[in-house]
Amino acid sequence: MAGADTARPLSDLLGGLASDISGLFRKEIELAKTEAGEKLDRAMQAGRNLAIGAILAIGAIGVFLAAVVAGLSAVLVRMGWAVPTADFAAALAVTIVVGAIAWMMVNRGLAGLKANKLNMKRTAHSLELDAATVRESL
Repeated sequence: MAGADTARPLSDLLGGLASDISGLFRKEIELAKTEAGEKLDRAMQAGRNLAIGAILAIGAIGVFLAAVVAGLSAVLVRMGWAVPTADFAAALAVTIVVGAIAWMMVNRGLAGLKANKLNMKRTAHSLELDAATVRESL
């Protein structure tokens, strides 16, 4: 068997090697595509679950806040307030408290997104060092 391989010209051996390497790379790329597709499918399912959970959580918060309004209204009615006035005052109080919390969270989020806090100083510095190294090597 070894004699048969040595009888083949070097160009044939190199051509076969190139073909084998090319085939190997094609198979590796196909495997990577398949794996990436599977990962994307899992990520999409996780994203759907996250979205459904978030929607249900928002609904639960709405129901909870309605219960808080109803409870506060009941307390005000027991204190002698008229039902329409108690309902209005309870809804207004809950709205103000939740609105204030929402306003604070939005402001905190906007402050975190300001451009000066999102710059990438370490990456920029590393790129400057890389560029200097390349200039020195030329």
